[in-house]
Amino acid sequence: MKYLVMVQGSQADYEAMQGKPSESSPVAWTEQDVQAMFTFMGALNNDLAESGELIDAQGLAEPATTRHVTLGDDGKAVITDGPYSETKELLAGYWVLDCASLERVTEIAERVQRCPQPAGAPLHPVVIRPIPDGAADTCA
Repeated sequence: MKYLVMVQGSQADYEAMQGKPSESSPVAWTEQDVQAMFTFMGALNNDLAESGELIDAQGLAEPATTRHVTLGDDGKAVITDGPYSETKELLAGYWVLDCASLERVTEIAERVQRCPQPAGAPLHPVVIRPIPDGAADTCA
């Protein structure tokens, strides 16, 4: 079965990783903290590729680079840059995995939770969503 495994983050989290803490993400990451995270994620991705479970994995750019496209009452596109101000957490990265069971993908999510970060940094849940067979064919 295929699964989408998602990690969340906020703009404040991205800024903390750039050494700029805030009230909602009060710990400034060091270069060593960031490198430890990248090393951990690289090893995880390599292990998943070796096991044949990895289909795709991507970290996403900071929420400030987000573009939202909606339709206005007149049916024309309304384009807004950046995250909505009321949005606290957004998708920070994801894996598409092909795992034998929900238990196996849950083990992987638990491993993701163990990614090193500085003490006191916010911890966000890892979200698992099954991808039903044929889901790619439902949107054309």
